[in-house]
Amino acid sequence: MTQLKSEIVAVGTELLLGQIANTNAQWISQQLALHGLDVYYHTVVGDNLHRVQEQFVQSAKRSDVIIVTGGLGPTDDDLTREAFQNISNLKMVEHKESMNKIESYFEKQKRRMTPNNKKQARVFAGANVIENKVGMAPGMIVSYQKKTWIFLPGVPKEMKSMITNDVLPFFRQLTGESKVIKSTMLKFIGIGEATLEHELSTLIQQQTNPTIAPLAQEQGVAIRLTAKADTMDEAATLIEKTQSRIFDKVGTYFYGFDDQSLETKVFDLLREKRMTIAAAESLTGGMFTDRLIVNEGASSVCTGGIVCYDTKVKENVLKIAPETIYQRGTVSEECAVEMAVNVKNLLASNIGISFTGVAGPDPIEGNPPGTVYIAISDSQNGHHVEKFIFQGNRQTVRSKTVQKGYELLLKHLK
Repeated sequence: MTQLKSEIVAVGTELLLGQIANTNAQWISQQLALHGLDVYYHTVVGDNLHRVQEQFVQSAKRSDVIIVTGGLGPTDDDLTREAFQNISNLKMVEHKESMNKIESYFEKQKRRMTPNNKKQARVFAGANVIENKVGMAPGMIVSYQKKTWIFLPGVPKEMKSMITNDVLPFFRQLTGESKVIKSTMLKFIGIGEATLEHELSTLIQQQTNPTIAPLAQEQGVAIRLTAKADTMDEAATLIEKTQSRIFDKVGTYFYGFDDQSLETKVFDLLREKRMTIAAAESLTGGMFTDRLIVNEGASSVCTGGIVCYDTKVKENVLKIAPETIYQRGTVSEECAVEMAVNVKNLLASNIGISFTGVAGPDPIEGNPPGTVYIAISDSQNGHHVEKFIFQGNRQTVRSKTVQKGYELLLKHLK
């Protein structure tokens, strides 16, 4: 199989301004990966003739296939054709079928066609013209100096139609073989990226197919396994073998695949064990409960929660003993335990979890910002409490607290 380096260039100032996201490049990469084609670069360039030309020159030096989206419309800032013509000196001609389609559209709409719309029907002489089945401007596949250029509209539905119906079949002919790439994400919690990589160093050094790529994530760390094979079944088998070797070394930290979140895993375990949970939240202010109840069927595992930010709420609603508050403080191991036990009993759940601490910026009861206590009370196994010191601003401390709560719950349920 011919191994091609592919690149995706998106043309459009609106992408650089952040007015719209570059979802085209993401989608194209996903489709190419499923067909065994490697994408090495994603590039965005604004609607400036000189900069587009510069980018095309750079892309041609490093890639075999350059897929360009956008800049094929009728307006003055649609400059993709002009930029490529300037670097290639290829002749442009009017594509009769596309021109007929554009004229027919305006006739049916009973609108006068402005002259600049003719620009959309201009193609490079000798190009493999791709019909736009859902829009006006055609796409093109152009071979120039042993590089393949694919020009597509930036409108997602037009681009997707061309990729599916024309570009992917073209790639299969170009490579002479249809390979597939399958990727799987393995997610871990309770182990740092450096430690994970150290534990798997031998496997990583010996990797060939599948490849092993450790990644830091908001919720713990992950490993992306990517296998290339003739069929999806063969790729899946390759991944499963390497996955098994990884689990032998760090399986105790594993919690999910691909898009599975930590809270979804906890939710699934609670439902599997037919257990319910209630939360008493001081500094987290309901964040823990919110992340749990976004799951469909949450009423089967979550009886409720109490946001007990004020001391009086802890006393009057959550029934924390006054002597605990005034002798030990609201930010203490003792208060955290009572919060977990009481919310479990008050809301009739199997498990109670509590969060109390100092989000900042000021100390509370002599405790510095970032001081956090998390307690878990279980009807069958008693209670457990841990103290943490988290770094960061107020919101960061609160987010880290919720994540740590889910991590502790995962260990508890497993």
